[in-house]
Amino acid sequence: MTARVDHLVTSGTFSLDGGTWDVDNNVWIVGDDTEAVVIDAAHDAEAILAALDGRALRAIICTHAHNDHIDAAPALAAATGARVLLHPADQPLWKQTHPDHTPDGELADGQVLTIAGTDLVVLHTPGHAPGAVSLHAPDLGTVFTGDTLFQGGPGATGRSFSDFPTIVDSIREKLLTLPPETIVRTGHGDPTTIGAEAPHLQEWINRGH
Repeated sequence: MTARVDHLVTSGTFSLDGGTWDVDNNVWIVGDDTEAVVIDAAHDAEAILAALDGRALRAIICTHAHNDHIDAAPALAAATGARVLLHPADQPLWKQTHPDHTPDGELADGQVLTIAGTDLVVLHTPGHAPGAVSLHAPDLGTVFTGDTLFQGGPGATGRSFSDFPTIVDSIREKLLTLPPETIVRTGHGDPTTIGAEAPHLQEWINRGH
C-alpha cells in the first residue's frame, strides 16, 4: 500500500524569550495502514495516538525544537516506543522544554528515512532555528517545511536562535530547487506550493533589510 499523509491540528502555546502565545500546530502523519511516522508531536499526545489508530509508530521527527513542535514528543514516545529524531543544532532549544529528556537520534542533511516504502529526504534548512529541517517526499510530491516556509513567505526570525539571511538562503538553496508543483505542508496554517512561493523570493529579501 502506498504511503499517505494524514493531518491533525493541535492547540497549545509557544513560549520563547519570555513571551507566550496561543498557537495551532499542524501535525503530519506519513504512513500506511500498518506503520507511520509523526512529523512534529505538538501539544496533545493522546490526540496524535488516536489519529494513529493502532498503527506502529516508527519515529517522531522534529522539524525543529521550539516547544510548540516538541512538547508532546516524550509522552508520545513513551506510549509507542518510537524514537525521537532531532537535528543536533537544536539541542539547546530542546533542553529549554525537556531538560531531563534527550532525543533518541539525530537528523542530518541528506539523510533518508523510509516509511511504508516511501522515502523522506532530510533537508537542513536553518534560519527559523539552527537545527530546522524540512522533509521532502518525492514520491508523494510534497515537502514538510515546519516553520521554514509558509504560504506567503519565510518563518519568523525575530527571536533567539534565528536569522533572516540564513532562512532566505535555506529556502533559495534547498526548497525553491524542488519541482514547482511540490505541495508545501507547513507547521502552521494552510499548505502552498513551491511554485506559488518562488516568485516572491526577492520581495522577501527586500522586506528583510
